[in-house]
Amino acid sequence: MKNQVSIQGKFQYRLAGWKYSALVRFLLFLLLTAVFYSALTSKIIPQTYDIQKGSLAEKDILAPRAIENAVATEQSKEDAAQRVQPVYKIVSLKNDTLVETIFEKLQQINADAEVTLGDKVNIFKTVIPNIVQDHTDKLLKSYSGSGQYNEAMLEEMRKKIAEQQYRIPEETYYKMPRLLKEDLTVMEPVAKDIVNRLMNDQIIDAQAVRAKVAELVNSSTLTKSSSREMVQELVRAAITPNKFFDQKGTDEAKGHARDNVKPVIINKNEVLVKKGETITEELYARLNALEMLKDESSNLPKIGLLLFVSMFSLAIYMFVRQSALPIKSNNTQLLMLVLILLITIFGMKIFALAQNLDYPHIGFLAPSAMGAMLITILLDTSISFIAAVVFAVMSSVIFNTDHLQPFDFRYGLLTLAASFAAIFSIQRASQRSSILKAGMIIALLGMVLVGSLLLLDDHETKRSILFALAFTVGGGLLTAVIVIGLLPFFEAAFGILSPLKLVELSNPNHPLLRKLLTETPGTYHHSIMVGNLSEAAAEAIGANGLLCRVGAYYHDIGKTKRPIYFIENQSNIENPHDKMDPNLSKSIIVAHARDGVEMQKEHHIPKQIRDIAEQHHGTTLLQFFYHKAKKMAEAEGQTKPVEEADFRYPGPKAQSKEAAIVGIADCVEAAVRSLRNPTLEQIDSMVRKIVKNRLDDGQFNECDLTIKELDQIAKTLNETLLGIFHSRIEYPNDLPGQAGNNEAGKKELKA
Repeated sequence: MKNQVSIQGKFQYRLAGWKYSALVRFLLFLLLTAVFYSALTSKIIPQTYDIQKGSLAEKDILAPRAIENAVATEQSKEDAAQRVQPVYKIVSLKNDTLVETIFEKLQQINADAEVTLGDKVNIFKTVIPNIVQDHTDKLLKSYSGSGQYNEAMLEEMRKKIAEQQYRIPEETYYKMPRLLKEDLTVMEPVAKDIVNRLMNDQIIDAQAVRAKVAELVNSSTLTKSSSREMVQELVRAAITPNKFFDQKGTDEAKGHARDNVKPVIINKNEVLVKKGETITEELYARLNALEMLKDESSNLPKIGLLLFVSMFSLAIYMFVRQSALPIKSNNTQLLMLVLILLITIFGMKIFALAQNLDYPHIGFLAPSAMGAMLITILLDTSISFIAAVVFAVMSSVIFNTDHLQPFDFRYGLLTLAASFAAIFSIQRASQRSSILKAGMIIALLGMVLVGSLLLLDDHETKRSILFALAFTVGGGLLTAVIVIGLLPFFEAAFGILSPLKLVELSNPNHPLLRKLLTETPGTYHHSIMVGNLSEAAAEAIGANGLLCRVGAYYHDIGKTKRPIYFIENQSNIENPHDKMDPNLSKSIIVAHARDGVEMQKEHHIPKQIRDIAEQHHGTTLLQFFYHKAKKMAEAEGQTKPVEEADFRYPGPKAQSKEAAIVGIADCVEAAVRSLRNPTLEQIDSMVRKIVKNRLDDGQFNECDLTIKELDQIAKTLNETLLGIFHSRIEYPNDLPGQAGNNEAGKKELKA
């Protein structure tokens, strides 16, 4: 058995692959160092450049003082022209006249008694669209002759009207011949009024305006439904766009915008040469005049920066190495840590790009405490403190606008204080609303800290201080919002069960828990009891108590498929197993673990909880049905022995402390509940017997529970069960002392 376990362990280790690879671990720390280096390069490396004429700039080159930039001036003119909004003109298309023409034609054709109904329908199909088209053509022709609009404008009008022309439904033409003269007389003023009201607005999209027609017609004075329906279609046909793009006017407006642009001056610390830009004669001369060139490039600053950021990576590595957390050997968690660090630094860089002369303190808006908060929730509090220090140093460099000094302590101090506040306020969070509260704490603390620092600086204006305070408050709230948004991604991508997620899963309104309560109330009560027992036991040995409790809630969910076959759900009914073959009974009982896993997969329950449901019985023996089968075989005179392996759960055995603890608590709760009047001695004996039997059966061979931890689990289960069953425990009558003190002793123990 031990060799088999060893082989299985080796296979699982190899199957894990990169998760435990030393090479992958080294590459992740190398990536982390590269991220630190690239984030700080532009801020720490001295701003002198080794470039040649005709070469491409490898990075942005900042101006050491104010300088005029002709190229940027031209680009600014182009940008000003691009910002000009398209010019539109409102054109009167006399749509009310079009309505009059349509109704005149309806009156004329319907009044002709010699024309058959079918002929009238065919005439309307041709005439009405022609009326609309003729109206547009004549109107545009008159505008063309007057010179009021240029040809490009007229063509744009013709194109838009044609594109948005309304097609009257086929069935409407069949209803037109049935309209009486009186109906048309009543309908015409209503149609004209609606068209005039709608065409008074500026219309680019006629379809959107046509959507309002039905409401206006229904609120009109028309009483007949046929009249209202007909007016709706005719009004829609008369609605056209009346606001058209004017290319010539737009070009003139752009010309004026270009003329009004002032020459662009490159201020100190602004971009002089963009990354990838060709170094022309003009740029080379300008850089030379500004003494920004060097004959031979020096690598010493780069080496210094590399050593500087390597200290960050080394500090994180040493902490992880000395840690007792899973991240010490699990590359999955290390990858998540690197990703959190990368996202946080990337967020800082984004806000650093937005820093300018008008808003120099926009760096306070950056969610610098986001990383510390995520690490606290998803990994461990101790790691988040190390990360907070790293983020503080990084932010003091990234948001520094004074290139004479590499650090701006204000941003570093704010990041450190905000990160610590986030860690202390979120480490025991059990609801996602706690993240928002933490964000508010960060905002309040940051506002006080930033306000005090800026008030100490005589050079800060009131406007600058107000903006800085507003940015700080916004940064705290933005941190909470981003963390709430990123948490589901990390939980899903890395299979992390955060305390917040576990608390959500423990909600009794979850569909599976509600199903468990309504269909199997006995199993539900049993699961709640197992949850309380396993949580207490797990916390006693430093395991994840919340995971045990929530895992216990779901561990027997598979019993809802066949509830009456489990004794806790057999209320006032005969036990069906009494008349069943033990092999069939065994199959039904064993199936509940597999069924539970399948049901949890359908509801996207995380794997750690599914594992508890699958592993809480391990490969234990169903002793009752095993012995029942042996007795039946002996009674029937069968020579073939009943195999014990045929009456065991399929496993796997518990792979984690949490799964093992839930399995013990599950068995203990069921066993103790079967006792009518349990005593302290009975409970203690029962608990230790169950733990010993499972230990002897090898059920803990694949998890890392120690003998000492098993002893502590047994003690904790005894204490918890004492609290649960204290009102039913019978105490012996031969307690030492006087007989009169016996009842007092009972009351004291119960209390």
